[in-house]
Amino acid sequence: MLIERQRFSRKFASATRVALALTGALMLAGCDTVADSIENFNPFSDKKPYKPEVLNDVPPDQLYNDGLGRMANSDYPAAAKKFAQIDKQYPYTDIARKGLLMTAYTQYQGKQYDEAVTSAKRYIEQNPKSDDAAYAQYLMAMSYYNQITDVARDQDRTEKAAQALQQLITNYPNSEYASDARYKLQVAMDNLAGAQMYVGRFYLEKHQYTAAINRFRQVIAHYQTTRHVEEALERLTEAYFALGVTSEAQTAAAVLGHNFPDSPWYKDAYKLLQTNGLEPREDKGSWLSRAMEGFKSIAAF
Repeated sequence: MLIERQRFSRKFASATRVALALTGALMLAGCDTVADSIENFNPFSDKKPYKPEVLNDVPPDQLYNDGLGRMANSDYPAAAKKFAQIDKQYPYTDIARKGLLMTAYTQYQGKQYDEAVTSAKRYIEQNPKSDDAAYAQYLMAMSYYNQITDVARDQDRTEKAAQALQQLITNYPNSEYASDARYKLQVAMDNLAGAQMYVGRFYLEKHQYTAAINRFRQVIAHYQTTRHVEEALERLTEAYFALGVTSEAQTAAAVLGHNFPDSPWYKDAYKLLQTNGLEPREDKGSWLSRAMEGFKSIAAF
């Protein structure tokens, strides 16, 4: 038994020495590989000539004029690259500031909307007091606005357009872009309300009345300046009536009749209530009555 143990010990020791030798060889090989890799990046190495890339600085005026030339030929992506190069090579200079704004403009013209938003934001962050900050904000808002989709699709860009337009109106109320921003904000808000109505109608058709009510409530709560308020009130009358919540159905119809007496939506709501011997009657304690206090129709905007 002792002899077997001694043989095992000798075999184990021998195997260990072989393993250590192999490991050492691999480590040395690895070191050579790493060393070679380092040498490849060493500009003073004799093993491989170092060829640095030399970038000749183009005068900023030349870059700017090159950008204008490409813009005149409607090559907006190429123009944007020229203007962006000014900011990279001559940062924090007056011409770099002009170049950054032109970068945003040409990206917008080239329908590179995400890039235009990034450039416009950067301009505003760097030059918040500039006379052109309002224009940069307008470019950002329009980049979102031009991506607004129909009401059946995702409204992320519409929401961002509305936010950017509202920011323009708030921060630069006297700018030459404020009036157009107010109009476009109304369009964006109308689209957002339309999206809520689209989903609400779907739930109403599926007899999922509570889900439908939640959508129509969003229109009443957040989009009172849009053309969808009339229909939202009538749809609320339908949904509450279907659930048997007659007091809210009567309130919705009464509020609709008070604000839109000649509306065909009011006529539909009135007929629906009459099928159960009811008439419009406003409950002043209803959430709907409170939400519509001080309401002004879209004609007032």
